[in-house]
Amino acid sequence: MKAQEAAQQVLDKFSSAKTHEFRGEHTVVVALDDLRAVMEFCFNELGLNFLIDASSVDNMGEDPRFEVVYELATLNDSVHLRVKASVADAQEVPTVSDIWATADWHEREIYDMMGIKFSGHPDLRRILMWEGYPYHPLRKEFPLAGKPSEMPDVASTGVAPLEGGPFVTSAGADSRVKAEPRAR
Repeated sequence: MKAQEAAQQVLDKFSSAKTHEFRGEHTVVVALDDLRAVMEFCFNELGLNFLIDASSVDNMGEDPRFEVVYELATLNDSVHLRVKASVADAQEVPTVSDIWATADWHEREIYDMMGIKFSGHPDLRRILMWEGYPYHPLRKEFPLAGKPSEMPDVASTGVAPLEGGPFVTSAGADSRVKAEPRAR
């Protein structure tokens, strides 16, 4: 099976699906209500057993504002299919972490950075920002310079705490062998 055939099978099964191809990559766009069923179909019927990535897009100014994007493939990479669904600001996306275990962290990152919630997720909490941080840094309204926070500045300009320690390589050594800690 090729990606075009996989996309066609999704089109045949789900009336809300639309597909397009660009530079040999096939994308299936589905309604959010059908997303869970499409993902189960891709896993169970099409054999797309490898979730390469899950991400999101902020289309600020459009309605619906967000998109979730899943990159699916077979383990031997003979088929690669992208699945997209549009998400309104307050909508929740059904989790696929029970289908692909790797979706757990991807969905947590999307939640943390964009604020998109995943219904049914077993552990939906922040993964990059600290708990209680009130913003979602990958949203387009978030300023490039960041926003002030109550977190202390953790950057260090003094001596590195492990400098000269048993696990630190020597930067000024003549060779990689001499830079190793065990060479001292």
